[in-house]
Amino acid sequence: MNKYVRRLVALVNIRENVDYQTADTTIRNGIAFKGPNVIILACAIIIASVGLNVNSIPVIIGAMLISPVMGPILGLGLGLGTEDGQLLKDSLKNFAIMVLISIIASSLFFLLSPLNLEYQSELLARTNPTIYDVLIALFGGFAGIIETSRKEKGTVISGVAIATALMPPLCTIGYGISELKLVYIFGALYLFLINTIFIALATFIGVKLFKFPAVEKADENHQRLSKGWYAVIMIVVLVPSIITAFNVVKENNFKINASTLVKNNKNMGKSFIYDYKANYSRKSQTIDLFIAGENLTDDLREKIYTDAETYGIMRGQIRIHEDATIMRKDISETEIMKSVYEHTDRQIKALNDSIVKLNSQLVNYRENEIPVQSVAQELFAQHPQITNVSITRGSSVAVENDSISEQIVAFITYDGKMDADLCNQIERWLKVRLKNDNVLVVEAE
Repeated sequence: MNKYVRRLVALVNIRENVDYQTADTTIRNGIAFKGPNVIILACAIIIASVGLNVNSIPVIIGAMLISPVMGPILGLGLGLGTEDGQLLKDSLKNFAIMVLISIIASSLFFLLSPLNLEYQSELLARTNPTIYDVLIALFGGFAGIIETSRKEKGTVISGVAIATALMPPLCTIGYGISELKLVYIFGALYLFLINTIFIALATFIGVKLFKFPAVEKADENHQRLSKGWYAVIMIVVLVPSIITAFNVVKENNFKINASTLVKNNKNMGKSFIYDYKANYSRKSQTIDLFIAGENLTDDLREKIYTDAETYGIMRGQIRIHEDATIMRKDISETEIMKSVYEHTDRQIKALNDSIVKLNSQLVNYRENEIPVQSVAQELFAQHPQITNVSITRGSSVAVENDSISEQIVAFITYDGKMDADLCNQIERWLKVRLKNDNVLVVEAE
């Protein structure tokens, strides 16, 4: 074996740090649900329900930290891995008690709670599980069994309890029961089953990898049947979550594209997009654009459609409403004024930017302007025979260092014949006076 491979194997090898006896005892002690564990579970459920009810993430995290719900789930994985039938039965029994107590406590809380937020985002977030929740549960379960098994304990279990989020789905089931909404009940139940099954699966895999000693040796037919059932259960759980994740990604991309389309076409002449709604369902996806100001011209409409197609949005998916204040009955006067002010501010900013740009161009022009009148008067004073001076900018020419410099041409009318020495003298003077080495003096007829 290559020495680098051996180093890598030694680096990730954790069997030497596994304490089978302590891990086995810890998991078995955490399974039982009686006495203090029941009271702690009920308290944790109420705390989590309050947190979900008021959309308080710190409260929800606190409830997950004190909850003892991980015990029976780890027991399921250990019982399967060590082929301990009695441990498996005890874990299932206490798991059922845990679920029942949690649902009853959360249902009673939400039935009695006077608070009902308009949009309870933390509750609704537990009703639409995806494949990502499967990954969280699986790797959270791996971290949990590794932490439980290693000799030197850390704080990983607390993090696993937060990441895998077993408590909030149970509370959401209670909320669904109190509101008689099957969508919430089954959505949250599905998320809870995902977390339970894949945490137990990760524990089972960890027990096998660490080679925990088997308690009972089942016959080969029984093992084959059990593995078949595990595979069926995982497929049944996985497939809907993958489909949901695919739809979530599609919906997110559609809404991002809709937002970008609106941002790039916010102001259109004397019209602007006042508001928009991205409507997504599995059967149809549409965007409602609410326009304020003057009606859109055909060219502006075509521009919106063309831009939309670059984001994968078809013409038929866009619905343009010419009068936002009439079409959107749910828009308040405050929102109307805010949007008008924002539109006005954008126009003022655009005008100010144009003024600043024009002023900068004017300053540059004045800095580069040739003082023809003063130069002509100075030449007249020095050379009385000069009767007329005309100075203009010629074409750009290359100088020695490969840079480009603009040439200045001076047309001078002289009373008599201007010799070469005088011409060179005037040229040298003009170079100094105009601060430009590219000056050409031409005698005009």
